[in-house]
Amino acid sequence: MALSPNSKKGAGIAGIAAAIIAAVFTVEGGYVNDPSDPGGETNHGITKQVAEQHGYTAPMKDMSAQFAASIYYDDYIQKPGYVPLIQESPALGEKVVNAAVNVGVPRSSRWLQTGLNALLGSSPDFRPLTVDGHVGGSTIAAYQRLETIRGKIPACELMIKTIDSQQGSYYMSLTNLRKYTVGWMTNRVGNVPLSECKSFTGIKNDPGT
Repeated sequence: MALSPNSKKGAGIAGIAAAIIAAVFTVEGGYVNDPSDPGGETNHGITKQVAEQHGYTAPMKDMSAQFAASIYYDDYIQKPGYVPLIQESPALGEKVVNAAVNVGVPRSSRWLQTGLNALLGSSPDFRPLTVDGHVGGSTIAAYQRLETIRGKIPACELMIKTIDSQQGSYYMSLTNLRKYTVGWMTNRVGNVPLSECKSFTGIKNDPGT
């Protein structure tokens, strides 16, 4: 993330979200129009289709980072229900958001739920989550249960590992997009260091501004 551990403590959800989006910008870069990319024309990682859905009508080359950031917050943090996850574990929240930007919110959310089911499968009375890609109270409660059982830092580390493993397997399955495999594996798998879990463990009682 763009914020140091000390900065995060006073940042609240707005500051953490800004840091997550800044990390996305670093990976996505600026304007790209690769004919072989299924996403088509993009700027700051936002596709033309998504930009137009948010009312953008100017050339994609001219889209500002501020406009892109607003889309990221709305579509990849707030609407998917990731705010409570970021409050509980900023590092895990960053991993889920970053994955969602690249592979879509439903798939990233399913990876989160699949990981929780795997790690909590031996827990007494645990009812497996429905892996439906909708992150709500049950998914957040399951993660909190994992924190209670394993501890906040190990729970975060374990979940990042489960998502990384699913993400890597997914990229390797895309045999028709081999030209992107190295870049995806380099920039998307292992992109959130496990040390992030130790540097900051949550902002549940600090809503920020």
